[in-house]
Amino acid sequence: MKFKMKEHDFTRNRKQPFSATLLFMFNLLRKSLAIEIDGFVRHLNERLFSGSTRHFTPSAFIQNRKKINPEVFNHLSDVIIDNFYTAENDSLACLNGFRILAVDGSRITLPNTLELKKHYGITENQYKGSGIVQARASVLYDVLNEVALDAVLDKLSEGEPSLALKHAHRWKANDLIIYDRGYASYDFVNEHVKSKIDCLIRVKTTYNSVVIAFVAGGKKSIVTEISPTQNRSFKDKDYTKDSTLKVRLLRIELPGGEIEVLMTTLLDSKKHPAKMFKELYFLRWGIETFYDELKNKLKVEHFTGYSQRSIQQDFFCAIFISNLQSVMVYDLEEELSTQNQGKKYDYKVNTNLSYGFLKNRIIDLLWQNAPLDKVFRELETLFLKNTIPIRNNRTNTREVGKYRNKMKPIITKNQKDAI
Repeated sequence: MKFKMKEHDFTRNRKQPFSATLLFMFNLLRKSLAIEIDGFVRHLNERLFSGSTRHFTPSAFIQNRKKINPEVFNHLSDVIIDNFYTAENDSLACLNGFRILAVDGSRITLPNTLELKKHYGITENQYKGSGIVQARASVLYDVLNEVALDAVLDKLSEGEPSLALKHAHRWKANDLIIYDRGYASYDFVNEHVKSKIDCLIRVKTTYNSVVIAFVAGGKKSIVTEISPTQNRSFKDKDYTKDSTLKVRLLRIELPGGEIEVLMTTLLDSKKHPAKMFKELYFLRWGIETFYDELKNKLKVEHFTGYSQRSIQQDFFCAIFISNLQSVMVYDLEEELSTQNQGKKYDYKVNTNLSYGFLKNRIIDLLWQNAPLDKVFRELETLFLKNTIPIRNNRTNTREVGKYRNKMKPIITKNQKDAI
């Protein structure tokens, strides 16, 4: 088994072998382990094995999970992704020939243990000497097809740009990657240019003298050059202090009169007119919605263990479940389109409820003896019966630092918890 931590792990005949341990972890564990184990065993015995599954203790599960490499969840996500992005899948959403991706980082609040505090770091709050343990997540997200192509969970001290570059193995030709203003730098743009991957980055209106002059000039779009920061070492770089990069700056005027500046490697104004970029940058909101889903619907911060390994397992398992749900919803697009005909609003699957419907049924989906067609149809029927209207042109104010100093986010919700 490739994803065992040691060669001799899971070699003895136990109540909970590798496959059963993994299956249990897939089942959206958000209650106490004793309750989750009871429900898991009952479901297997009633639906799949007619009483042959033996009960196990929380302690046994904790010991068994130590033997599983968290990379197994990334491997399974890769299987979903590789089977989704195929030449035969000609209905994949794109824009102007680009696969539209976005990258953003977010703080993930962890249990307050010495091991996690040492590895990930803490966020100090207003009371001196106190703080909470947090990690920094980074996700490469396909905003049109709603799939997380790659995810990283690392130390809080790691900067968002350096984590974003760890997603480079998932970049492909004809990708356009959108970033917020925390990513703008010569070095960061240079990495994309070298890889022949286009990017679109929001920059501060005071980012450098070139941007300041552009804002003052009032033009909507210019092609210009940027230079690296001069007061730094170039010893480990493939460019010098005299190097330049050609970029395009775009002026975006918001309804309230505020000006935003975007920097892009898309230089051709005929192929990519300035008027398209406001809507294009707005697509980045999809990754904000993804993090909301991850934290408030999948409840990724409700961890089932206190070790670094268990944190990684829970985080990457949640990414896998999100991708599984997205691919299932994607397969319903044609039926949703038919269902929407003649209605005032278009409707979409209720994401919150869809995760609730996956509870227990995901065991049937992932266990090889389960009747897959029947389970898929059952889930699809539930998804289609529980839809919500898409109301366009609504605005949301982002609360920066909303989760930074809270152990458990307190949020106003218009829905009940589904898991």
